[in-house]
Amino acid sequence: MNLNRYELVADSRHEQFEFYSDGDAGCIRKVVLFEKIAPYLYNLSFGDWSDVKNALNDQCVSNNGDRDKVLVTVAHAVMNFMQHHPYAVLFARGSTAARTRLYQMGINKNWDRICSFYDVHGFLNDKWEPFERDKNYEAFTLSQRDNSVFLN
Repeated sequence: MNLNRYELVADSRHEQFEFYSDGDAGCIRKVVLFEKIAPYLYNLSFGDWSDVKNALNDQCVSNNGDRDKVLVTVAHAVMNFMQHHPYAVLFARGSTAARTRLYQMGINKNWDRICSFYDVHGFLNDKWEPFERDKNYEAFTLSQRDNSVFLN
C-alpha cells in the first residue's frame, strides 16, 4: 500500500500504535490497539485518545476531513502488527454498524492486495465464513494467509 498515510509510532511489542490526524478539526491523537483476548486472538480497537480518561475513545466522531488517510494508516498498523505477530488472528468489529460497514468498504476497496497476504472471514447469520465482497458482515477476522512458512 503506497497510499498517503500518517506516520505511526509503535510500542515495543507492536501492539499499540499512535499517530496524529491533522485536518479540519485540528490535530487529533489517534490510537490503534491490539488487545489479546485469547491465545493467538487479538481484538482491534481504534479511536481518539482521551487525555481526560487516559483511555481510547472509539465512540467519538472526529470529522477531521481525512477519513481515507486515517483508514490507510490503520491498515498499516494492522500490517505491522501482523508482521510482528505472524500467528495472530485479528478480530475487528466497528463500535457501530456504520463503522463496521466503513471497515468493510476498506476491505472491499483493497481486496486484491489483502487476499494475497491474509485470510479474511466475516461473521454473518451467527456463523463465520470466508469473506465475500457482496455481503454485509457484522465482524471480521484476519490472519496470515500461509502460516506454514513460519513453522520451519
